[in-house]
Amino acid sequence: QVQLVESGGGLVQAGGSLRLSCAASGRAFSRYAMAWFRQAPGKVREFVAAITWSGGSSYYADSVKDRFTISRDNAKNMVYLQMSSLKPEDAAAYYCAAKSGTWGDRNPRLYNYWGQGTQVTVSS
Repeated sequence: QVQLVESGGGLVQAGGSLRLSCAASGRAFSRYAMAWFRQAPGKVREFVAAITWSGGSSYYADSVKDRFTISRDNAKNMVYLQMSSLKPEDAAAYYCAAKSGTWGDRNPRLYNYWGQGTQVTVSS
């Protein structure tokens, strides 16, 4: 089992940057594929980015490609989401998620574990 805690959200101006962190506790963190999702008020939870167990490969939603970077440090049980060139439409609660098995799934229902979320607000 894995427990996930996100941090790093906040208020940023459009065009600015933020780095989100996700601290994982529990066994065998390196065996889990990790992802970030986000959910704005009144909208469904949407996929943002995913990363393999080793961190060797990553995959992004088209809306964030070339602006966001997902990474992980298995020695520290951490996953990160570096966000740059932020837009007002990026504002949402951001969630870290973990799953066993395949990686890169965009369907949130396939993820076994979730954090509580961290809020990102982007002012125009």
